[in-house]
Parts: sequence; C-alpha cells; structure tokens
Amino acid sequence: MSNWEQRGQYLVEVAQRCLKGHKSFDLCRSHLVKASQISKGTIYNHFPSEADLIVAVAVDDLQMCLAQAQLDEQRYSNPFLRFLYHHCWRLHHVLSQQKFVIQRVMPNEDILNAAGDYYRDQFNHHYQQYKQWLAATIAEIGLVEGFDRHELVSQYLRGAIINCDDDNKSADDPQLYHQYSYAITHLLGHSDKRIPTKAHFSQWLQQLQGSKAA
Repeated sequence: MSNWEQRGQYLVEVAQRCLKGHKSFDLCRSHLVKASQISKGTIYNHFPSEADLIVAVAVDDLQMCLAQAQLDEQRYSNPFLRFLYHHCWRLHHVLSQQKFVIQRVMPNEDILNAAGDYYRDQFNHHYQQYKQWLAATIAEIGLVEGFDRHELVSQYLRGAIINCDDDNKSADDPQLYHQYSYAITHLLGHSDKRIPTKAHFSQWLQQLQGSKAA
C-alpha cells in the first residue's frame, strides 16, 4: 500500500470516528482538517468532492463486510447459519460501535455520479463482489421460487438496520438477533428451517465480547 493509500485509509478511519452516533451524513471534508491534523489541501486532494468522501466511507464499509464474509466462510459450513450470523454480526457491529449506517445514503446514483472515477469504481467493484457473495450464499441455502429472494432480503436488511439504529436498540439483546433471524428466514422462503435459539445468541454474544477483549 502506497503512502497516498495509507493516508487515504487513515482519513476514512477519522471520518468513521467523526460519524459515530450520527443519524445523517453531516460530515464535510473541512471537518477532517482539525480531526485528522492533516492540511486542507491534502484532504481535498484525496477527496476532490464531498461525494468522494461519502463514497470512500461506503467503500470502507463494503471492505469490512467482505472481510467478515471470508471469516464466516471459514466458521460456518452451513450456508443458512453463515447467512444469519453474518447479518447478525453486521447489526451488532453497527449498534455496539455506534457506527454510522451508510445504508442511509448509499447506494445512491446521484452521489456516485458526483464522485470521481477512482471512488466510483472502487464502490462498484466492492458492491458487486458483496452482492455476488450474498446471492451465492442464498443459492447455496436453496432458492425458493415465487420472489426475487435476494432483492426481498436486501431491502429488509437495509430497512431493519436503519430502524434498529433509529430506535437505539441494545447490541447485547439476544432476542433482537433471534427476531432478526426469524424475519430473514421467512423472507428467504425457508420457514421450515430451525433458527438459532436465544440461548445460542447469548453464547454468540459472549464469544464476540471475548474476542474483543482478547
């Protein structure tokens, strides 16, 4: 990774910290000057427009999701459990870290068109990769005819994560993930499958806390 890429990654990390707990993307490039202690000229060189900053944060989120997907491939041989725990992890990460929910603003064609080629291409590449992983996992679980399951589930996940953030749901509530998994399972068309119990999610939450403490 070049020095330019490292600095850009650092600025995105600063942006993510500045956005913690926010319900709208109210961060501007100028805000990063004080927060990062990097000159305005350098920041504007990395993000030529406000749209570039938004898209760069979205790319960072997608990279995180893809990295977690790789871990989940190793942890869960059962694609159904892999899918459920992956999305429960995403929800937990947002709530426990008070992370800005980038799904509030992305994907958005107007923002992408306003961004430069570099960040637009980065977003489209990672977005397609993640969509393909989700679609492949759903196919592995078993496609159920009648609806576009990928679209149905994706729309639910986007709305649910925003609503949970708006309602300030507790990240440590096993019931939340049990209900979340129940809804996902029905939208997948696999209501016959047994989802993890609240006891399973309690154990899962303990494991997450243990891995953070390690």
